[in-house]
Amino acid sequence: MKQISLPGADALAPTFDDPLGMLEACHGRISAQCALLDKLAKHLDARRWDEQVAQAATQILRYFDTAGQFHHQDEELDLFPQLLASGDPAAAELMAALLAEHRELEQCWRALRPELFGLTSGASTRLEEGVVSRFNAGYAAHIALENTRLLPLAERLLDFNQRAVLGKRMAARRGFQG
Repeated sequence: MKQISLPGADALAPTFDDPLGMLEACHGRISAQCALLDKLAKHLDARRWDEQVAQAATQILRYFDTAGQFHHQDEELDLFPQLLASGDPAAAELMAALLAEHRELEQCWRALRPELFGLTSGASTRLEEGVVSRFNAGYAAHIALENTRLLPLAERLLDFNQRAVLGKRMAARRGFQG
């Protein structure tokens, strides 16, 4: 299995000064991890477990156990409350739908994580196809909704100071001082 290159890895990434840009860039990284997961599943279908399988599984675990969790926290603890506080009627309905999707994605992750963990050591040599496809399809739909509705709504509703607070909280969550 060849290494997968992450889209936009050579491009300059947004900083915490552009928190909405960072959230969108994170969607790209999530999509890249889902593509790696799909490639890993296909590799396992065609071949046996090998060290590349362990490395890919470790990479996916590391991403969704850290950055993936931070991303949901950025939204749920900081962005969503700011949008809800705006009083915009579209915000409340959208936040409810996105929170429900977060819970579904977390449930999918709880089913997928032990399978990936088994692949890191060779204790397991396969991934449940339904779990992988449910996880990837869930994230694809979720990212599409956030990119087409959530981020434009945030662009419209959040002022400079609200964005600055969001960026500072995102940085702090990741251990950066600013």
